[in-house]
Amino acid sequence: MPQNDLPLEKLRVYNPAPNAPPDLDAFWRETLAEAARAPLNASLERIDYPVDELDVYRAFYDGWHGARICAWFIARSGGRSQPTMVFYHGYSGNKGQVYDYLGWALQGYTVVAVDVRGQSGDSSDVDDYPGGHVTGWMTKGITSPYTYYYRGVYVDCIRALDFAVSRPEVDPERIGVAGVSQGGGLSLAVAALDHRPKLALPEVPYLCHFRRALDITNLHPYQELALYANRYPDRLDTMFTTLSYFDNLNLADRIQCPVLMTVGLQDMICPPSTIFAVYNRIRSEKEIRVYPFGGHEAFPTHHEHKLRWARRFLRG
Repeated sequence: MPQNDLPLEKLRVYNPAPNAPPDLDAFWRETLAEAARAPLNASLERIDYPVDELDVYRAFYDGWHGARICAWFIARSGGRSQPTMVFYHGYSGNKGQVYDYLGWALQGYTVVAVDVRGQSGDSSDVDDYPGGHVTGWMTKGITSPYTYYYRGVYVDCIRALDFAVSRPEVDPERIGVAGVSQGGGLSLAVAALDHRPKLALPEVPYLCHFRRALDITNLHPYQELALYANRYPDRLDTMFTTLSYFDNLNLADRIQCPVLMTVGLQDMICPPSTIFAVYNRIRSEKEIRVYPFGGHEAFPTHHEHKLRWARRFLRG
């Protein structure tokens, strides 16, 4: 697959101006204050899992506007105040299998793995989304930031931290967030909007620099936005205004924790320039690992780098 974006030397200095709306701070302050007033109503359902060293649960808690969010909760048996990793999954996916997290859990990390509302996991989505939308989730409620689908998603993902710190197995001062693609974008947004994470490990993150993405790729899921713009051309400015409240380009400079990121220079789904645009605005300690021939994928050799960063910032 040929490289379709800027050369690496230009990516490293790519710094487009953010398009943050003037009320961005007020919007998120109001949103998070409203969310904080709602009880979690958390519950745990124990799972009989064939690893004696671990306690495994299907956890539930209330997300934005009453959505019931499901997550794996995995902890060392008898563990207390452990370093904790919160995972978010890729677009249209789910939290996966308990097995996917054994490498973390058996090292002594407590794990919370969240199902994004309404996608293919066990989390519900009870919100109403006014106006038309195209197939998928990207354009639900996009005529206003107050009704947009990802407002609820971002809040749900932050509420996962509320659930985590309510548990004795979790050390609230040693929490990391991680994910690939959509999960990477969500980990960036959570680290920007809530300063409890002490580490973020986003891989090939989505939800970054929407305008640039639409200019240079027509692949799913950014394609959903293009299809919507073609169906409702009179709503183009409204669509981009709404997206500006959720674009990590406008949130990245709020991140205070260390960030380890990946990018594939042949990624056609989340183009490298969209990722570098966000990375270059992060002010905290950071590193981006570049895979020159990588596409939109989780790189196998990167896992060891995540373990090293987690050991340094969550265990060290």
